[in-house]
Amino acid sequence: MSETEGFVLNQTMLRIKDPQKTVAFYRDVLGMTLLDRYDIEAGKFSLYFMGYPGGDIPSDPGERVQWVFEQPALLEFTHNWGTEDDPDFTYHSGNSEPRGFGHIGLSVPDVEAACARFEALGVEFVKRPNDGAMKGLAFIKDPDGYWIEIVSGPNLRALMGAVRG
Repeated sequence: MSETEGFVLNQTMLRIKDPQKTVAFYRDVLGMTLLDRYDIEAGKFSLYFMGYPGGDIPSDPGERVQWVFEQPALLEFTHNWGTEDDPDFTYHSGNSEPRGFGHIGLSVPDVEAACARFEALGVEFVKRPNDGAMKGLAFIKDPDGYWIEIVSGPNLRALMGAVRG
């Protein structure tokens, strides 16, 4: 459709309690890169953009801002300053009542290998690959309790073929 040519799904925003824990999880467990961080003094919050960059990240701050907002499928983490210091503070993950937001999805080459690595790193599982009726995919939790679906192309083809019957 010519009217939407050039549109790109750039980001999904999730509110986070502690950016040190969240950035470390997405970097060290899921292999994402912190592409940029923006501190908004007037609003007392910070934005962290993470993803899998398709090339070198520009070193010039102005170029980097434009580049970040041209990248597909980023996660934007919004941290309201001070939440990390409140032991009782949590965000609703969307998967307890009332349900709303469900999950983000991450494609991996091998679900079993990825899950073995997650297990070794102490990641919390919601569903392991062989649990339940839907085999070959998993769900893990990030530090804020958001669910991340772990899938691979071959497993999805088999699952969707079974669904379509």
